[in-house]
Amino acid sequence: MKSLLKSGTSVMVVLAFAASQAAAADMMTELGTPEGSVNIVAWPGYIERGETDANFDWVTSFEKETGCAVNVKTANTSDEMVALMNEGGFDLVTASGDASLRMIAGKRVQPINTDLIPSWSTVDDRLKSAPWHTVDGVHYGTPYQWGPNVLMYNTEAFAEAPKSWNVVFEEMTLADGKSNKGRVQAYDGPIHIADAAQYLMAHKPELGIKSPYELNADQYAAALDLLRGQRELVSRYWHDAFIQMDDFKNEGVVASGSWPFQVNLLKAEGLPIASTIPEEGVTGWADTTMLHAEAENPTCAYLWMEHSLSPKVQGDLAAWFGSNPAVPAACTGNALLGDEGCATNGFDDFERVSFWQTPVSKCESQGECVPYYRWVSDYIGVIGGR
Repeated sequence: MKSLLKSGTSVMVVLAFAASQAAAADMMTELGTPEGSVNIVAWPGYIERGETDANFDWVTSFEKETGCAVNVKTANTSDEMVALMNEGGFDLVTASGDASLRMIAGKRVQPINTDLIPSWSTVDDRLKSAPWHTVDGVHYGTPYQWGPNVLMYNTEAFAEAPKSWNVVFEEMTLADGKSNKGRVQAYDGPIHIADAAQYLMAHKPELGIKSPYELNADQYAAALDLLRGQRELVSRYWHDAFIQMDDFKNEGVVASGSWPFQVNLLKAEGLPIASTIPEEGVTGWADTTMLHAEAENPTCAYLWMEHSLSPKVQGDLAAWFGSNPAVPAACTGNALLGDEGCATNGFDDFERVSFWQTPVSKCESQGECVPYYRWVSDYIGVIGGR
């Protein structure tokens, strides 16, 4: 994990001077009168007002207390979030680590003043200065939630929890006597290349991969070759959580990388679904609520960031999404999460997660790596059969 926390170093060095200069000019120093609304780009399930389940509502109370109406636009991939923030019209985004540094570099988000967020001191120390939202000591957001990209599987197709990610990368006969070909899925986003690299770290150590987000030309080529083989097995590249759930229910899919969100909802419906962290470890996400550089409702945005760090919101969201709170105090005393909820969601597995980060050419582990724009074009090629 220590090496992974360094993998944003080269980007941070490039951005450091600009960040320190921008901080003084752009950072808010005091809150004004609430503007009446706040517009947020968020992952599905991240901002709930009780419409799906009345027990999960952390919007209504905020609107009553602040007078800020919450408007949400959901995005299914980090690339979609970056595109929406580039278009403008939003105040906040719940960005994962493979998007946050891109938005900082593109000046789409602004530094935040943690003095205006009283609950900042309660944030998990492992996340406070994480390199995906902190540049040269300047914070560009408040940690929101984090979690692993788990292996979701159908318990009727597997006699026991799969021990390896090989069930989605290599053709094999499963415990139900059928091949996995056409019954597995892969994530429809370039960051999935990191999942292949994570697998190769364990199974081809001779490649010398130190971080799944820092790949030289040979390591990158090996990851693409693995993904081209996976393409022969994949029935669908998923990016919509609800379509993936439908595929597990109705289209015969039995294994895929997924989020705890889908696992929890399918299990709640009584379906034979479970999840595991295989022996190779997992990639994962640590999401940050970031403030748009041209936010029209900055006071409401700051009030939302403070609200988002309350133990009640953090615990309720962790229970709903199957994620882990950015505020450790949320792990106890929450009726929906329960005192064992954080342990169940993997709070103690932090060191086993390779958190999403933006691949850059000047990388920490070996000096020269394949940058993200190549990941984008080449993964499109893989999905297209090239």
